[in-house]
Amino acid sequence: MSAETAAELEARLAEVRAKRGYLLPHHGLMALAFPKLLAGYDAAYTAMALDDRVLSHHDREFVWLAVLAATDEAMATHHIAKFRAAGGTDATIGAAFAAAALAIGAEAFDFAARDWARQLAPFDPRRAYLDALRRVAPGAPMRLVHLAGLAVQVCRARWRPFAWHLGAAYADAVPEEEMAEAISLAMFPGSVPHFVEACGHWRRLIAEGALPASDRFRAWAALTGQGGHDEAAGLPPG
Repeated sequence: MSAETAAELEARLAEVRAKRGYLLPHHGLMALAFPKLLAGYDAAYTAMALDDRVLSHHDREFVWLAVLAATDEAMATHHIAKFRAAGGTDATIGAAFAAAALAIGAEAFDFAARDWARQLAPFDPRRAYLDALRRVAPGAPMRLVHLAGLAVQVCRARWRPFAWHLGAAYADAVPEEEMAEAISLAMFPGSVPHFVEACGHWRRLIAEGALPASDRFRAWAALTGQGGHDEAAGLPPG
């Protein structure tokens, strides 16, 4: 590597460090091997995780803690400092982990609804899960519990509990734009394909009339041509 190339590499990494306050190994590799990819990645990450959108810094970091717990993402310790800097306390940290824990545990309720619904009747797994949701994290507003739960379900690709969360969030008047931002935080640690699927499930539920969506979100749900390659190839929905 020439001195000039080394200097260019260090300059690119210095820009990333200045924006985020830290570096991770993949920043260096992309700066070294794929600088255009680093630029695109940095722009996407900045828009997703750093730029102000709808959620306050405190609320965004609350959701991040739940997402990182759900994905075993131990490296992202900077979100702890960011949450505390935004007003997070030990009590709200505990609430974020409690919300994440119940959302992860939704797999048990999902199993009950999927495989034992007839045998368990009149027990309602959905109602039992939502009742537990309202008790699990008294240290945080219910709105944040909903947002964290939605994001965790995206990370875990549990679409029945995701639908339960959506319905409950609408019932509690959680703003749609806040729900959209929360689930978008799952994109990098929880996988972009899961985020794509989540959007598809949300859209379908609106189109079916299962959610009291706003006019803007109903317009999104009604827009045709969002079925990807299968739709373009004339294949019916799977």
